[in-house]
Amino acid sequence: MVDRTDSGPTEATVRRALRRAETGRALDVDEATALLGARGESLDELLAVAGGIRDAGLREAGRPGVVTYSKKVFIPLTRLCRDRCHYCTFATVPHRLPAAYLEKDEVLAIAREGAAQGCKEALFTLGDRPEERWPAARQWLDERGYDSTLDYLRACAVAVLEETGLLPHLNPGVLSWSELQRLKPVAPSMGMMLETTATRLWSEPGGPHFGSPDKEPAVRLRVLDDAGRVGVPFTTGILIGIGETHAERVDAIFAMRRAQREYGHLQEVIVQNFRAKPDTAMRGMPDAELHDLAATVAVARVLLGPRARIQAPPNLIEGEYDLLLRAGIDDWGGVSPLTPDHVNPERPWPHLDDLARRTAEAGFTLRERLTVYPEYVRAGDPWLDPRLLAHVTALADPETGLAVEDARPVGRPWQEPDEVFGGRTDLHVTIDTAGRTTDRRGDFDSVYGDWAEVATKVTAAPAGAGDHDLRAALRLAADDPAALLERRHTDAALALFGADGPALDELCRLADDVRRATVGDDVTYVVNRNINFSNVCYVGCRFCAFAQRERDADAYRLSVDQVADRAEEAWAAGATEVCLQGGIDPKMPVTGYADIVRAIKARVPGMHVHAFSPMEIVTAAAKAGVPVREWLTQLREAGLDTIPGTAAEILDDDVRWVLTKGKLPAAAWVDVVSTAHELGIRSSSTMMYGHVDHPGQWLAHFRVLADVQDRTGGFTEFVALPFVHTNAPIYLAGIARPGPTWRENRAVHAMARLLLHGRIDNIQCSWVKLGDAGTVAMLQGGCNDLGGTLMEETISRMAGSANGSARTEEQLRAIAEAAGRPARRRTTAYGHVHG
Repeated sequence: MVDRTDSGPTEATVRRALRRAETGRALDVDEATALLGARGESLDELLAVAGGIRDAGLREAGRPGVVTYSKKVFIPLTRLCRDRCHYCTFATVPHRLPAAYLEKDEVLAIAREGAAQGCKEALFTLGDRPEERWPAARQWLDERGYDSTLDYLRACAVAVLEETGLLPHLNPGVLSWSELQRLKPVAPSMGMMLETTATRLWSEPGGPHFGSPDKEPAVRLRVLDDAGRVGVPFTTGILIGIGETHAERVDAIFAMRRAQREYGHLQEVIVQNFRAKPDTAMRGMPDAELHDLAATVAVARVLLGPRARIQAPPNLIEGEYDLLLRAGIDDWGGVSPLTPDHVNPERPWPHLDDLARRTAEAGFTLRERLTVYPEYVRAGDPWLDPRLLAHVTALADPETGLAVEDARPVGRPWQEPDEVFGGRTDLHVTIDTAGRTTDRRGDFDSVYGDWAEVATKVTAAPAGAGDHDLRAALRLAADDPAALLERRHTDAALALFGADGPALDELCRLADDVRRATVGDDVTYVVNRNINFSNVCYVGCRFCAFAQRERDADAYRLSVDQVADRAEEAWAAGATEVCLQGGIDPKMPVTGYADIVRAIKARVPGMHVHAFSPMEIVTAAAKAGVPVREWLTQLREAGLDTIPGTAAEILDDDVRWVLTKGKLPAAAWVDVVSTAHELGIRSSSTMMYGHVDHPGQWLAHFRVLADVQDRTGGFTEFVALPFVHTNAPIYLAGIARPGPTWRENRAVHAMARLLLHGRIDNIQCSWVKLGDAGTVAMLQGGCNDLGGTLMEETISRMAGSANGSARTEEQLRAIAEAAGRPARRRTTAYGHVHG
């Protein structure tokens, strides 16, 4: 299995790479690969460089000379797995186990004994989705009322927190963005070994990962990114000696570095050496050589830098503690005084006294940490869910973030935080007078990730896109506008998005003709009030200037009663709708959303509640541990009428991950709105454009909306949202362009009318973003709706929109009149308002 064909680097190549490393210069893949071949004096020099980098990082962290470990118990929740890794003895088959899973009482018994011995971490290790392979696993879960292994894992983690106070660290394998959201509230940290980025080891027969769907490198790299997007302190690493080449090994280290630079969530990188095990397909393979392990640790340290926390498992190194410490590790991982290493049961962990002695002999002090690393303990938000804070702070030294070694875990309630409100609650008014305090939030330089790394993700429009006969495209738009969505007409649609001059005028005329034939000449609007109930948010959307940290001067939270007060004021002023949206506030109780709806309906039963973006819905459902359908059903029963189709931005993940960092993937957005429609909860649809996008992505976005509408018929309208750049972080960082051009605004609104013809009748333009004159032009190019009076608007104003926060009915009617059209008040669902 191990690749023996590499001739290895020349001594001169190694020396050149060493010189660059010694002088602090960045290494490329070839140089890093060469250093993996360092031996003898060259290896000693490499270890010295790596050790120096590690020492500088520990000084910077305020703990010079400290090497850490976590005192843990190992909980093998299930040893069944759907994968077939050829070196693994942990995974087995049902008939070799007394039961498919540990019972919850068995889990708690292990945790209680660990707590009694001073352990603070409960390491949950389990196979990937065993119920998808083994009927025995499916039956076990069904008999106990769990939908999946992950549901059971979540329940066990909560039980451990409440009954013992140990801190769960979850290793359930491959997780989706939504699953990470569901598990984050029950565990301070999670992990998954990347192992390798060598796809051939997964795809080729005989490879160590062949036949293991969860070991595809692309899938595991997506998990690393999704964990960063969700803000999970995450442990990962590589397994060396399983057949990868040195270049492939280095590629994996670079992949981890990229994820860390973009999201800052990799709390620990493990460099683990392969050890052959009996009764496995790879039992005859040679173990990874320890000097190869040391060189790999050192190269990882050089590439990942002083702030990385790097671990080598102490039970796999044959007593070579000094060698690995010289190579640059600063952590020994989890060590248990109670439970064996179930993944490597033939190799017991060292006794803690021996580990401390061997560490001291190398010149370091051994200190206990928690499962979540000190940097994330001290930071708190956004890394730790509020429901975990009491459990973590009870065991952590507030100064260092390390464990209080003589602290003993005690079970504590895992519960919602109390309602918190206050801050700059008059921002909806003072944003138009005093304005925002600063042009950016206080953690601008860290919350959005490494801007240089972000910039590399921006994609340009494909060469030749839009090369099509404009006259032919206009003829198609006139004869069969909806056909422009068909893939065979992609070039025609892209050509129209790029139309200018007389061709653009003709496009807008065609769109307005379609508008007139579809909905008539009335310009509609709704009398409503926007209520943004909190702007505290740590998702890190790079386009958003609304979100604030809790301690920022412009941060605020409204109480349930304050929201209801504003709804009652709106009703008294003639409104028929309130539109509610807020930041993804970690201290927002999961009950808070339904509480707000009920409070409004109790005050003003006739008020239409148009509330909560798909992002708010999916994260709240995840925190509650229930499916989106169940969560939406609860909101509907509380009185929710419709939802805004915001948080869509561009429904193309290549763009979304540049724009938003942590917002829901496109597929999750589609799932939420589709589920809402199926439950009878209609929604608007939106697209924010003019930032790091291009027309090909706009067209793909419209295709997604059309597909949803064909299946559900639940969209009431489409709203085009021009990007407001002034205070947007991604613009301030020099990555996004300064919003769409005037030509693009006209083209996008006109194309929305044409592309969605026969599917979505109402096309809305945003006076907040376009201003009155711009809105008039859009009404003359395909639009029929002005949106609402709003009464207050904070999101666009915080971004730098200069068009105010409210319009009276008279002002909206004046806009319609300027466009040469009559105005008509409507309901949220585009019905007539009588009286």
